[in-house]
Amino acid sequence: MKKTRQKIGLFFGSFNPIHIGHLIIANYMANFSDLDEVWFVVSPHNPLKQKSSLANMYDRLEMVNLAIANTPYLKANDIEFKLPQPSYTIDTLIHLKEKYPNKEFVLIMGADNLVSFKKWKNYEVLLRDYSIYVYPRPEANVDEWKAHPSITFTTTPQMEISSTFIRNAIKQKKNIRFLVPDEVIGFIDKKNLYS
Repeated sequence: MKKTRQKIGLFFGSFNPIHIGHLIIANYMANFSDLDEVWFVVSPHNPLKQKSSLANMYDRLEMVNLAIANTPYLKANDIEFKLPQPSYTIDTLIHLKEKYPNKEFVLIMGADNLVSFKKWKNYEVLLRDYSIYVYPRPEANVDEWKAHPSITFTTTPQMEISSTFIRNAIKQKKNIRFLVPDEVIGFIDKKNLYS
């Protein structure tokens, strides 16, 4: 029997900027799990993060698009740009379900996010209505979630780089080649971001 509903992994983040760590996670989820596509949901403002260090949301969306060009199973999504800010995952999912009723959505998150998951708005509803695919993070103790039926732990390769590390490297005029796709580096240079 052919599966009719497309299964979409939602990878939320600031992507400030996107780097190869993000791309490895998304590519792994799209190819080594049962997901058909992975959507990068660019957050205008994460309720748990400081806004001051954020590049313009349209620049961050453009960097995601540059990074995933010619990769049909990876897509950038700006749904949160149109929602009240700060946007909460549960509200975004309700909107996505209305807009794409024939798709099944799965949350992608790091084990570090799972540790603080009970602080999320309506986390019980998320667990009831959605599957969550978790990629490993060193030092994250997720034992309490190990047996939860909605949560799948993956063996996604780990990259110890962060957007903060990249931004600091740019400030210090370090070469970030191979950490960030060349097209994104070109965009950062052209727009003089993070320096």
